Amino acid sequence: MAAPAPNTRVDVAIRGIRLLDAPVSRRAGAGPSDDGHVLLDGVGAAVPLNPRSPYSVSGGKLLLDGADTGLGVEAVARPRFYDLTTADGVPYEKIARLHSDRVLATTVVQTCARYDESERCRFCAIEESLTQGSTVAVKTPAQLAEVARAAHDLDGITQMVMTTGTSTGRDRGATHLARCVRAVRAVLPDLPIQVQCEPPGDLATIQELYDAGARSIGIHVESLDDEVRRRWMPGKGSVPMAEYRAAWAEAVRVFGWNQVSTYVLVGLGEDPDELVAGCAELVAMGVYPFVVPFRPLAGTLATDVDGVPAPPHELVYDVTSRVAELLREAGMTGAGQAAGCAACGACSALGSMDGGSMDRGSMDGTIPGPGACGQAAG
Repeated sequence: MAAPAPNTRVDVAIRGIRLLDAPVSRRAGAGPSDDGHVLLDGVGAAVPLNPRSPYSVSGGKLLLDGADTGLGVEAVARPRFYDLTTADGVPYEKIARLHSDRVLATTVVQTCARYDESERCRFCAIEESLTQGSTVAVKTPAQLAEVARAAHDLDGITQMVMTTGTSTGRDRGATHLARCVRAVRAVLPDLPIQVQCEPPGDLATIQELYDAGARSIGIHVESLDDEVRRRWMPGKGSVPMAEYRAAWAEAVRVFGWNQVSTYVLVGLGEDPDELVAGCAELVAMGVYPFVVPFRPLAGTLATDVDGVPAPPHELVYDVTSRVAELLREAGMTGAGQAAGCAACGACSALGSMDGGSMDRGSMDGTIPGPGACGQAAG
């Protein structure tokens, strides 16, 4: 099945779609947006639900200002596992969420030590879903194993993403991630799992995550420019870039080339040429730079206080296409990752440009299927 044209995919990722019904959607969390999960010509996409978008859906077709774009649109159906409750009385939907039609995602700890306004990442709303009552603060390993098993058996998930808010401990939350991975792998030993966390203070924790059963890892920096980092994420930006580089290097050693990724947000004010040059350095390390447009998210400081708009379509397309060329030259594809955001690709056009197949919905449990952003987990 052919992927949608990258340019259209970029435009839809920024401007969204006027959808009347998106049974699988997310309205708060770490990022990247208030989104609905759809398949564009069979390819997973997480798109903003925007009532003012020029894109609309009619008869299963994507329209631009009323004209047929030639792309089919199918909303992802509500999964059956959402109707169940854990043995200790918590709705499954509050433990983990379906992203697109094959990815199970969760934030194992829904609080962040950096959530005070003076330290918070201005694009993040990780605690908003907790405030709204749509999730619980801490997911236990037993709960996640129970939900993952049901999502696999009832809805055919092919990969899982586990992220976490940052803790005050030296491990920054990675130890609990390892416990959760171990529990899920005990009931689903072949399920590919990605973990996402800040660089742990003790790099030996990266080996612990792998030994627990994770097969890819996201260590997300969001920007490679120190001035941008201080402005947009004063708490997280206090972690020196040297710590990120050391963590990426160790993660590549442990998890392997192209099994490590990092979010790079377009639209935070970083010089595009410098951003692309930084991505080239990441690619040379064996780290996949998952380039995603900044998208305004309700509940974040960037939206509610700063009023920062989404970046221009032309900027996102320019950066994404140049980074995709770097990836093609290196033979590095999102589809080559075991699990996670780059493997899924739904929040970015990068996967439709990097030379890897975006038609992942029919793949078996050893290779990731389509989905959305792990860091958006409920």
